[in-house]
Amino acid sequence: MSAPSLDELFESARAGNRRVLGRLLTMVERQDDNAVMVSERAHRDAGQARVIGVTGAPGSGKSTITGRLAAVSGAARPAILAIDPSSPLTGGAILGDRIRMDNNVSSSTFIRSMATRGHSGGLAVAVPDAVRVLDAAGCDPIIVETVGVGQVEVTVAAASDTTVVVVTPGWGDAVQANKAGLLEVADIFVVNKADRPDARGARRDLELMLDLGHRGDWRAPIVLTTATEGEGIGDLWSEIEHHTSYLHHSGELIRRRCRRRRSEVADRVELGLRDRALRIMEAQPGESALGRVERHELSPAAAAEQLLASLIPDNPPEE
Repeated sequence: MSAPSLDELFESARAGNRRVLGRLLTMVERQDDNAVMVSERAHRDAGQARVIGVTGAPGSGKSTITGRLAAVSGAARPAILAIDPSSPLTGGAILGDRIRMDNNVSSSTFIRSMATRGHSGGLAVAVPDAVRVLDAAGCDPIIVETVGVGQVEVTVAAASDTTVVVVTPGWGDAVQANKAGLLEVADIFVVNKADRPDARGARRDLELMLDLGHRGDWRAPIVLTTATEGEGIGDLWSEIEHHTSYLHHSGELIRRRCRRRRSEVADRVELGLRDRALRIMEAQPGESALGRVERHELSPAAAAEQLLASLIPDNPPEE
């Protein structure tokens, strides 16, 4: 793919061509030969959109809240990335979040479902690139709804400017929630299904947790919603805008985005090393080291160190 044709694709996506935008997202999701070029091109224009993460346990109503947030934002071109869990056996995913959103979003909302494909932390490897492409294409806000797998995923905080954590009445005791990192992750708490009688109790528990663990200038507000009826969604959007204003005025937005870029570089280095490690294990050096381990001539630890030394020089080059 030549640079001019890639520029044309981005110009078309910015003009509202959804098919072209979907094509660009497919490239980065597949991480094929064009993915790096697409990411590089998107990086030039990205950085304008608000990125909102929505996470929580399965069944807490994340998809409904996400769809309604896109609608209530009043934005001309909101976008949603719905990250679905993949089967550890087949790699397949149901990608059902879009079905739960369709009745709640406007026709201007661009929705893309992506599968985790086994990536640790529940976020697809290509999510940062996908957010970058949507940003460069003029989408704003970008709402990333992540997988909830038992405990709330702390990794969502690294991918968002504002993180919304959704809980429900009967969500579990404060100790388990604290272990899951709720206090560290959440910029805003939502107690969904607030029409249930124990919703106030859930809010009280969260307030107690915040009293015990609150640090810094921002204290996460708690919003009660009944997403199926649309109740409380306007209040939630107001709190998101309040947090966005705080990020800009405090300088925290710049710091968060800097941490996000550093984390992405580290993740990509780790993935690259993992791929190279797999290749070397299947090649002659790996086979030789494994053979020596089997013959008790070399310990697994020594074999690993030997193979690592072939991947990473003792004195890496400095710029």
